[in-house]
Amino acid sequence: MSPITHLLISWSIANAAKLEKRDRFLVTMTGVLPDADGAGIVVDFAMRFTSHPTDFWTQWHHVLGHNLGFALALTIAAACAAQRKFMTAVLAFAAVHVHLACDILGARGPDGDQWPIPYLSPFYQGLNLSWEGQWALNGWPNFVITGVFLGLMFLIAVKREASPLEFVSQRANQSFVQTLKTRFAKQARA
Repeated sequence: MSPITHLLISWSIANAAKLEKRDRFLVTMTGVLPDADGAGIVVDFAMRFTSHPTDFWTQWHHVLGHNLGFALALTIAAACAAQRKFMTAVLAFAAVHVHLACDILGARGPDGDQWPIPYLSPFYQGLNLSWEGQWALNGWPNFVITGVFLGLMFLIAVKREASPLEFVSQRANQSFVQTLKTRFAKQARA
């Protein structure tokens, strides 16, 4: 799934409990960071016309960050940095695993290629998770899931007066929440 979808889902998971902003940020990031293993695409793009093109994205995406070892590392890091350590750790672990499940469901490439998830890595290399029915990254189910979590984000933002924008700018968050409240209030009156 797209990083935006992972962000919306992870932020929703972070809002499953009453966490402070920092802890919500930690949970949200643990659900997004597995895709950091796809950063090799930047190097591949820059090197594509040189005499030494690279293939980091194909070799490492869904390998380095999409496994139990990385999930445990992220969970421990989030717990160490959190105010509510146990709850943050539980939600962080869940967010990483939801990310992995989402990629198993809907991350097939345009060429039909699937990326299996080496779940037990780096502890054991013999288990790769995949699903024959995996839909394409740009398939309609991913758009529906993104739309559902976008709607959930709007509802949480109105109810809790917080959106993912709070991580970037409190002022932008307040403006966004106020806009949503005004919009929803107009619809409720109509």
